[in-house]
Amino acid sequence: MTDAELGRALPLPVPSAELEARLASRRSAPAQALTAPGPSPAEIDRILVLGARTPDHGKLFPWRFVVMGPARRAALAEAFRPLARRQADPGKALKVLTKLTAPPVSILVVSSPIVGHKVAVWEQQLSAGAACMNLEHAANALGYSASWITDWYSYDPDALALLGVGPDEQAAGFIHLGTLSEPPLERPRPDLASRTLYQP
Repeated sequence: MTDAELGRALPLPVPSAELEARLASRRSAPAQALTAPGPSPAEIDRILVLGARTPDHGKLFPWRFVVMGPARRAALAEAFRPLARRQADPGKALKVLTKLTAPPVSILVVSSPIVGHKVAVWEQQLSAGAACMNLEHAANALGYSASWITDWYSYDPDALALLGVGPDEQAAGFIHLGTLSEPPLERPRPDLASRTLYQP
């Protein structure tokens, strides 16, 4: 963003039936079912620009993106195998590595809060989560399916070290991007009446 763009007036929201319909049918894709084509380098750049327009109290940008192609993820999966064998369910831990290697492109979102800042770490972590959701919406807007997952290697200290995630950081999630050959199936949705309190 240039200095000339700062402070410019942005469009006010207008009703959009298309956006409403997309939100009403939003569904995460099974990561292992994502195949080519995936977004091009130019499209990935656009997805990152849109994903970065997230709520961010304090303008801290308390997150970062790591774009991973097939070669990088294949190497990670191989490095994760010994770590998977020491998990509580080694078979399952090994099996979920296919989620990491199947999609054409993955974006690791790293929550990088500024510890000790007046903006609470929790608020900064929420900003990273919002960035994850924005990346999904941005990918969908460009015609791609997306899956936001973590899995055990997002919490294993040795796996995090291999990912380059620092001691004060967390893996907010992997946003896997690609194309589905079949539409995803609807899943159960919450009973909002039991989870919503109206206070006039």
